[in-house]
Amino acid sequence: MTEKLLNFRAEGPDSAPPLLLGPSLGTSYALWDKVAPELSVTHRVIRWDLPGHGGSAPGLIGPGATVGDLANLVLALADSLGIEQFAYAGVSLGGAVGLHLAVHHPERVASLAVICSSAHFNGAKPWEERAARVRSEGVGWLVENADSRWFTPGFTVPELVADQGDVDPGAYAACCDALAAYDLRERLSEISARTLVIAGREDPATPPAHLREIADAVPGSALVEIPGASHLAAAQCPVAVLTALRAHLGGGAKRGMEVRREVLGDAHVDRAQARQTPFTARFQDFISRYAWGEIWTDPTLSRRERSMVTLTALVAHGHYDELAMHVRAARRNGLTAEEIGAVLLQCAVYCGVPAANSAFAVAQRVLSEESD
Repeated sequence: MTEKLLNFRAEGPDSAPPLLLGPSLGTSYALWDKVAPELSVTHRVIRWDLPGHGGSAPGLIGPGATVGDLANLVLALADSLGIEQFAYAGVSLGGAVGLHLAVHHPERVASLAVICSSAHFNGAKPWEERAARVRSEGVGWLVENADSRWFTPGFTVPELVADQGDVDPGAYAACCDALAAYDLRERLSEISARTLVIAGREDPATPPAHLREIADAVPGSALVEIPGASHLAAAQCPVAVLTALRAHLGGGAKRGMEVRREVLGDAHVDRAQARQTPFTARFQDFISRYAWGEIWTDPTLSRRERSMVTLTALVAHGHYDELAMHVRAARRNGLTAEEIGAVLLQCAVYCGVPAANSAFAVAQRVLSEESD
């Protein structure tokens, strides 16, 4: 790992949609241990360490650092991994980084989740005082009260408390400088990314009122409050956080269903939904999210072009029941009967005459329905 980049851990397939996870001050990417592996089933998850935390070099930031400096480090990491646009979720300082990215680099943020964070952290003075004390005394005193700052009474995560003790004091103080200078309240209404805001009901550091302030200001955002959760909700209540994030990140299913209906028609989709059983429900959700919510919504190809590709693939593999459905879809997407015939002739050359012969029979039957 180069010392010019934030330390990170990657999970999930490289071909999956990227999701960046930001940590809270004083913790490492271990904060996400109970959440990231589950999210990596559907996403390329990149969780990163703050400077001087976990495996990140302390020299990445210095005195007078800003949240913008941290956001630039995150963008540099994404660039190094070839990630242009990403979903983002962050806790506390990590959430502040996400808000900054959504305001200043909206083209990079596909969706945003802000967890136990704020658009401001109660003014500069407490952070200036904490930075000064850490610079003079180190971080040992922070370890002593970590549980009360992060969790409800009787709960702890020893690994995260240990992370607090391992933090580089200079880098920690620089992060405090960043929080002291941070206030995005006047810019929240500019955020265009689909946004989820999660509050811990028992959070003393960023109380639910701070999260409500974000949700009230960010257009179209959603707010979830987790009972019994304190500041590090991702570690204390991982199932609740995971459930909220899954629903948020799966937003493509709604758009996918809309596109599916536009292309295949309400009658077909209604029949498919009516036949759905508990056994097939996950497959139907998979189709809506991936085939229709991601592939068919990609603007690189037009729907006409996608229909041509789909018809060819179905003929090549002999999927004639699906072919009938997609001949209807091709007509809905603007292809003429002559253009469909031209596609099938192309298939005769490259997929074989017998395959094209069967395909022409299917297409003829479907096209004749239009004149009945």
